[in-house]
Amino acid sequence: MQNTIPQYTKSLVWFRRDLRDYDHAALYYALRHSTQVYCTFIFDTSILDKLTDKHDRRVEFIWESIKELKSALQAKGGELIVLHGNAKDEIPNLAKALQADAVFTNHDYEPDAISRDAQVADQLKNNGIAFHHFKDQVIFEKDEVLSMTGKPYSVFTPYKNMWLKAINVFFLRAYPVDAYIENLAKPDSNPNFGSLMSLESLGFKRTNLSEMRLPTGMSGGAQLFADFTDRMQRYKEARDFPGIKGVSYLSVHLRFGTISIRHLARTAMQMGGGGAETWLSELIWRDFYFQILHHHPQIAAGKAFKAEFESLPFPNNPDYFQAWCDGKTGYPLVDAAMRQLNNTGFMHNRLRMVAASFLVKDLLIDWRWGERYFAEKLIDFDFSANNGGWQWAASTGCDAQPWFRIFNPTTQSERFDANGRFIRKYVTELNRCNDKEIHAPWLMSAERQSTLNIKIGRDYPQPIVDHSIQRTLALDLYKNTVPQSG
Repeated sequence: MQNTIPQYTKSLVWFRRDLRDYDHAALYYALRHSTQVYCTFIFDTSILDKLTDKHDRRVEFIWESIKELKSALQAKGGELIVLHGNAKDEIPNLAKALQADAVFTNHDYEPDAISRDAQVADQLKNNGIAFHHFKDQVIFEKDEVLSMTGKPYSVFTPYKNMWLKAINVFFLRAYPVDAYIENLAKPDSNPNFGSLMSLESLGFKRTNLSEMRLPTGMSGGAQLFADFTDRMQRYKEARDFPGIKGVSYLSVHLRFGTISIRHLARTAMQMGGGGAETWLSELIWRDFYFQILHHHPQIAAGKAFKAEFESLPFPNNPDYFQAWCDGKTGYPLVDAAMRQLNNTGFMHNRLRMVAASFLVKDLLIDWRWGERYFAEKLIDFDFSANNGGWQWAASTGCDAQPWFRIFNPTTQSERFDANGRFIRKYVTELNRCNDKEIHAPWLMSAERQSTLNIKIGRDYPQPIVDHSIQRTLALDLYKNTVPQSG
C-alpha cells in the first residue's frame, strides 16, 4: 500500500476505533507522505442518535480517551479537531475547508461503517481529494488467512493453526509514527475551531465510569497491560474464575484502539508459555470473528450463521427475559453476571457464556434478544465478537457449542465460583449463605432461611424455571426443528 501513496502537501487523518498516537497505520502513512497532517475525530450523530440511554459508558470512555489523545497530539506540535455531526458530511467538508489533498483512515469492518466510508470516498473523489485506508485493528483481515484450497475458515482451530503458520515480523511490526512527527499541523483558523465539547453538550451524562476505576485512553490501556503482563503466565489457570483477577480487562481498549493489537500479540508471542499462548488464542478468536463477518455479512442482518437454525420456534416469554435482564432469575451466578453487566458495563468472559446459554437453553428465548441487550450494555461491545459469542452459545454459529450441550447454571457456579466470592459481590442478598448454599439457595430449609434471616421468594427469587425440565424442552426444540443435525 505504501508504495502507491504519492506525496501530498496537506492531509487529514480521521480517527475512529484507533484512539492513540503511536503504532497507528493511518497516522504513520499520512505523516510519511505529507508535508502537513491535520487530525480529526467526529462524534458521529448517525451513531450517537441511536443510543437511547444517555448514561452511556462507551461515550464517556471515548470522550475521556479523546481528551487524552488531543493533549498528546498538542504536545507533539499538532491538534485534534473534534467535531459533532454526521461523519458522511463532516469529513468531506473539513477536508475541503483545510484544502487537504487526501484523507487517511483505518479500516472499519462493520457493514454500516463500510457503507459510510464508501459514501465519504465518493464525496472526496468528487472534490478531487484522495482517500487512503489501512488495516490497523486486527493482525489478519479479510482474505489474509485462507485454507489451502483458498476458502475462508468457519472452524476456529484450523484457522488458528493457519494464523500461527502465517504470522511473522511483518504482520507484527510497529508503525514508527514519531519518525515523521514534525509533519503534524494545526489549523490556522479560529483557535476554538474543533475544540473538545463537553459530554453534556453532546447530549450525554456522566456515568459511574470513574467509580469503576476503569482507566481510559492510551495511558489506561498501557496501565492495564503492564499489570496483566505480570499475571499473563497465570492466565490459563485463572481466566475462568470471575471472583479472581485473572483476565486482562483490555477488551474496551481493544474496542476503541487505545492500545495496539500488534503490541499485544507481539508481547504474548515473545513471552511464550501456557498462559501467554492461551491469551494469544483469545486475540486470534478476535481476528477469526472479524473474518467471519467479512465473509458472511448476512449475520449483521440478524441471520443465523447456520441457515438450518434460522427459525427456531423459541417461546420468548417476556417475563423470563425481563427477569434475566434484571438479574432476578433465582440462579445466583446468572444473576450476579447480569448485575455486573448492568452496574459496570462489563461481564467476565466465562459468565458471558453462562448467561447466554441460560437465556437461550433454559429460558428458551431467541439469542437475538440477548445479543441486542449486550449490545446496549457492554462497554466493550464489538459486533463481530458479540454476535459470534451469542451464536456460539445458541449453537447457531460457526464452530458453535453443539446444540445438545447445555450448561447447568448451578454446576457452573459450583465449579467457577466455588466459594461464592463473585456472587456475594453482586447478589448481596445471599451474603450470609455458606459456600455450598449460595449456589442453590432454594434448597435451604425454612429453618435455615429463618436462621439467616433470608426468605427465598421474598428476599431473593425462587428459580423462575427448573433447569432439568427446561433442558429437555430445549433439546426437543432443537431436535424437532433440525432433525438432520446431531
